[in-house]
Amino acid sequence: MDGFIPSQAAGTAEIVFFDLETTVPRRAGQRFWVLEFGAIIVCPRKLVELESFSTLIKPKDLSAVALKSSRCDGITREAVESAPEFEEVADKIFSILNGRVWAGHNIRRFDCARIKEAFAEIGKPAPVPVGMIDSLGVLTEKFGRRAGNMKMATLASYFGLGQQKHRSLDDVRMNLEVLKHCATVLFLVLSEPSA
Repeated sequence: MDGFIPSQAAGTAEIVFFDLETTVPRRAGQRFWVLEFGAIIVCPRKLVELESFSTLIKPKDLSAVALKSSRCDGITREAVESAPEFEEVADKIFSILNGRVWAGHNIRRFDCARIKEAFAEIGKPAPVPVGMIDSLGVLTEKFGRRAGNMKMATLASYFGLGQQKHRSLDDVRMNLEVLKHCATVLFLVLSEPSA
């Protein structure tokens, strides 16, 4: 299965849904800067939120952040200029992520790489998951494209969950709700009596 990476400890480990908001490189040679980290720790048996954490993050290169965001709830330079730098919140982020099952939408290709880069830049070891659930891969494989292009905004709209805000904590909560809705639909489909 493309979206799930099991591990021995994953059966009992808490799940942490997390999301990053970053700058978007506009030309060759530019890098991604983490602007916001948000996470919820979820009980794997009940799928209820146990704990949450969110913080804006000031990048070392403040000029990489737009003065005005192109998204309605986007992050601006003014919003992050007084935020802590990644190094100041790295220990907290490490404690949230390390040794848990990581979950998120497209985290394998995007968020995991950005976390590793951010920790490498400050010379600290990156957190390590005990398993990974990339909802993009899982939903594409199991749910199919019945909801469209499989972007979180499209899936949320399909289930009537509102608009994606592109803020990390709101997005991880939406991701959990989308997964619950998809699981319910799949359960009902599989429970239909044969014709």
